[in-house]
Amino acid sequence: MSADKAFVDTNVLLYLLSSDAPKADRAEACVAAGGVISVQVLNEFASVTLRKFKAPWPAVHESLDLFRQAFRVEPLTVEVHERGLEIAERYKLAVYDGQILAAAALAGCKVVYSEDMQHDLRVDEDLVVRNPFRD
Repeated sequence: MSADKAFVDTNVLLYLLSSDAPKADRAEACVAAGGVISVQVLNEFASVTLRKFKAPWPAVHESLDLFRQAFRVEPLTVEVHERGLEIAERYKLAVYDGQILAAAALAGCKVVYSEDMQHDLRVDEDLVVRNPFRD
């Protein structure tokens, strides 16, 4: 599957900061492959790295610059918001997970790499969630 049809969730990118070497390596492979992320992913990454990992602002900016170069970045729009709410309600997901899936679907992605959602979850037949850390 081509990289431009893969959407990468925030939790995968956060493993770049992990001491779990196998997961960090898989996260690195996802970044190297490129694909699609959304502005939500950038915001979540910045928030978690600043709050949880206590990363300094320059390091956060450096990571975000890398992601903007490695991935096509989809904007947050009212369409993403509305579609995300529909997906969250229909599939009984958290609102923010619905937003991720909506951004991926509207970007034409076929797969979402995420550890936080159910592996093999199919959304509208065209989109599937895959856990890249699953053996």
